[in-house]
Amino acid sequence: MNDTPGALAGRRCLITGAASGIGAAIAVAYAREGAVVALADRDEPGLARTLAALPGAEEHTRHVVDLTDPEAVTATVEAVVESHGRIDVLVNCAGILDETPLVEMSLDTWQRMIDVDLTSVFLVCRAVVPRMLAAGGGRVVNVASQLGQKGGAGLTHYCAAKAGVIGFTKALAREVSAKGVLVNAIAPGPISTPLIDGLSARWRREKEAELPLGRFGLAEEVAPTAVLLASDPGGNLYTGQTLGPNSGDVMA
Repeated sequence: MNDTPGALAGRRCLITGAASGIGAAIAVAYAREGAVVALADRDEPGLARTLAALPGAEEHTRHVVDLTDPEAVTATVEAVVESHGRIDVLVNCAGILDETPLVEMSLDTWQRMIDVDLTSVFLVCRAVVPRMLAAGGGRVVNVASQLGQKGGAGLTHYCAAKAGVIGFTKALAREVSAKGVLVNAIAPGPISTPLIDGLSARWRREKEAELPLGRFGLAEEVAPTAVLLASDPGGNLYTGQTLGPNSGDVMA
């Protein structure tokens, strides 16, 4: 038995989009590193599966919430603080993805993407960051996408939302870093999760052929970057940055 404290021992963390994919993998990685985790998503069965996968499951909580609803977000953050006392680390990972050419895209399709992938980040940060400032510090990790950096055919709405997450991250970092709240983004490349089920087989095949590593990543290969950004001292000098576990799709 290894009694060495983990890199996130004692941290209280809220992770949105935790029902599957990258969010679930980050939750598992955080719990393994000693964090107490609050899981948030609209997918109740998925949250139950993630919770069951966490070591020390009785310490953690799950919260079913529509992250595009401002009042629901506020209530969820209050419930997390009531359960865990504080929020040291926030991971915004909720997202949707579908493939629609611009000339065929309805306003509803556009707006839904922006609401889920970008506005939810604003709403959750608006509810959590003031608490971090009052406490004298915290970490925010926003999950964007490499497509927000380079674009992707058939994905104008998704790329716009994820580019917005990157810009939001940089701006918020400039507002709050001097007060101890470090804000960063992760821009993964294509990752084999349920999220990409909304993309055509042709899109996935052509995308994989473009990648210098020649393959899509796994959610478990993204999670260590989120651990780094939340850790002390590992993440102490990162703020306003966008880290790219992306199979070489973007080289910066």
